[in-house]
Amino acid sequence: MQIHTMPVHENGTPAAVAMRARGLAKTYAGPVEAVRGIDLEIQAGECFGLLGPNGAGKTTTIEMLEGLLAPSAGSIEILGQGWTGRERELREQLGVSLQETRLSEKLTVRETLRLFAAFYRHPRPVGEVLRELELEEKAAARVGRLSGGQRQRLAVATALVGNPKILFLDEPTTGLDPQSRRQLWEIVNGFLARGGTVLLTTHYMEEAERLCRRLAIMDHGKIIAEGTPAGLIRGLGNSHAIELTLDPDLPEGPDVWRRLPGVRAVHGANGSYELLANDPQAVLPELLSALQRADRTAARIGIRQASLEDVFVDLTGRSLREE
Repeated sequence: MQIHTMPVHENGTPAAVAMRARGLAKTYAGPVEAVRGIDLEIQAGECFGLLGPNGAGKTTTIEMLEGLLAPSAGSIEILGQGWTGRERELREQLGVSLQETRLSEKLTVRETLRLFAAFYRHPRPVGEVLRELELEEKAAARVGRLSGGQRQRLAVATALVGNPKILFLDEPTTGLDPQSRRQLWEIVNGFLARGGTVLLTTHYMEEAERLCRRLAIMDHGKIIAEGTPAGLIRGLGNSHAIELTLDPDLPEGPDVWRRLPGVRAVHGANGSYELLANDPQAVLPELLSALQRADRTAARIGIRQASLEDVFVDLTGRSLREE
């Protein structure tokens, strides 16, 4: 499935490009092809999601875009410029927040932000960033005494204090409670509202759907789908998911459901399945008949619209949550 959308402004003119990669590849000794000739174009002012199972090549791709890793082939442009000879200039424009940012636990929150601000020639005022990230009350607290959500907000604050134009967010809400996750979503949306650009990796499909204007799905070093969340879901066709829970499972497992007329794909195991079908009403009688023949009853049968998670599973054979 390849669904491409050309970035344009509301008036129909082409949008400015914040990041562009052409034929980007990275090969390690072995040889191991971590990234195999991908093209990416991320427009200024958008949140672009890069999704994929572990080992898909996401981290390698991002490290090349960030200038931390030299590509084996291909080209990269950041804000219209290549990395060669412009490393300091371009890094001034980037903010990076990793899934796990190790900060000195003995420093206070304010001292940490002052330290990171000192790395840039034109940083934002520390007090302004503290207010934006809702860390004012913790400004004098040592990092080691912060909660998980506060630590993650501080990690994003260290990325924002340099006043970047592009923000790289690698799994920014992993392990956070729902309230802390939504707080970070608001922070990201605020950065976008000021004209910033975000490249996001996440293992939460709801997060990708909420924040990303467009996204790409990677697997085995290649981009296998790209488009808007809604466009990728439409690419499945008029699909629905039939959610089926059995106790106990059938001896044949998922094979019996794959044989049902009208079922496009089956995912799951151990008595818990999702059946993708364009016409679930036509599939249900066949499903109930199969249960009756096997002398089984369903603990639960439900029908829902296909989601971005279904797109991911259909393309990779794995759930993003499993990763």
